[in-house]
Amino acid sequence: MAIAAMVFAGSFNANAAAVNTPTNAQALVTAATVTFIQDEDGSPAVQEESLGWHQTLKQRFIEGGPEFMGIVLLCLILGLAIAIERIIYLNLSTTNTQKLAEDVEEALNSGGIEAAKEVCRNTKGPVASIYYQGLDRADESIEAAEKAVVAYGGVQMGQLEKNVSWLSLFIAVAPMLGFMGTVIGMILAFDKIEAAGDMNPSLVAGGIKVALLTTVFGLIVAIILQIFYNYIIAKIDSIVNSMEDASITLIDMLVDYKNKR
Repeated sequence: MAIAAMVFAGSFNANAAAVNTPTNAQALVTAATVTFIQDEDGSPAVQEESLGWHQTLKQRFIEGGPEFMGIVLLCLILGLAIAIERIIYLNLSTTNTQKLAEDVEEALNSGGIEAAKEVCRNTKGPVASIYYQGLDRADESIEAAEKAVVAYGGVQMGQLEKNVSWLSLFIAVAPMLGFMGTVIGMILAFDKIEAAGDMNPSLVAGGIKVALLTTVFGLIVAIILQIFYNYIIAKIDSIVNSMEDASITLIDMLVDYKNKR
């Protein structure tokens, strides 16, 4: 009897487990279905991919508004155009001053003034132009050649600094436009507060955001153009120093040439 009771109890537990097993599986399927439905309903189960920096920049630019952001962008475009043009011109104006001086001196000693002038004509750059002007007045006197070198050096320096003042203007104007957009945005934000009669952050958040975006973009434009401006100024100073050294070298060569004659 005891054995029969144990067999009966075992079979009863097995049947209960068999009954409960589908129930547990059903519960798991139901839970998975509910989770899937929640994901389809828009729950943050899958995180959106972050935008690229250029897309973020474009989005922020659009949020800043076309009134001031368009003017700031125009300053950037014009400033970059001037900077690129000046960089190309200055790089083309850079010459090997020492080699030019050696070639002019060799031509001067071997073929005279005309041979030295031919070397200058075949060389590009302001230093070669200054050499040519000094050699062109060498037949008159050393003083006349020196005056010609000084006068034409000022002309060449003006050519090197052409349009650089516009670049400095854009550097100053871009952040000012950004600050103006910030002030106007803050005024509009306070107008919304006054009209609503309540200090609700959602009323002013958009206006303040637009105001700060104009300042950020104005500063970015000024920083970019300032880097190009400093490079251009350093390049001009280097060329001017080469012109001054070349002028002294030319006068010394002309003095030696006159003494040999």
